[in-house]
Amino acid sequence: MIKPELKRLNLKNPLHLLAVGFGAGFSPWAPGTMGTLVAIPLYLLASGLSTPWFIALLVLGFLAGIRICQSATDAIGMPDHGAIVWDEVIGFGITMIAAPAGWEWLLAGFALFRLFDVLKPWPISWFDRRIHGGLGIMLDDVIAGFFALFCMQLLAHWLV
Repeated sequence: MIKPELKRLNLKNPLHLLAVGFGAGFSPWAPGTMGTLVAIPLYLLASGLSTPWFIALLVLGFLAGIRICQSATDAIGMPDHGAIVWDEVIGFGITMIAAPAGWEWLLAGFALFRLFDVLKPWPISWFDRRIHGGLGIMLDDVIAGFFALFCMQLLAHWLV
């Protein structure tokens, strides 16, 4: 059953549809994890791009994400509702910048991104508490993505 505040979203509005990860954010169990799962096929579609183009796509996704998340927040009437998962899509994408190919690396990126997104170590927690609206929703996951990217690159350096 969809929470009452989520009924204020209009899934015919592309901003709202993207905000909830094509519906993944409606999951009653771990919507952020479901949003990250949605990010995997999107990553696989974009993974053939050169690194500069992949990063450009992420920057565009981040900038659009501020508006996407703010639009959904305005409709829902609650700040940073768990159903808004576009930030997970971009955060996971950041994690996977220049990642080696293979399902093991997808799994490692997924686990590392979720770890940093859920635990929110400093400075992620600082930004999460102080920056609000669409920018705030996006920013903590972007930082979590960079933490996970750093770990992925260390792993790749040691293992590949």
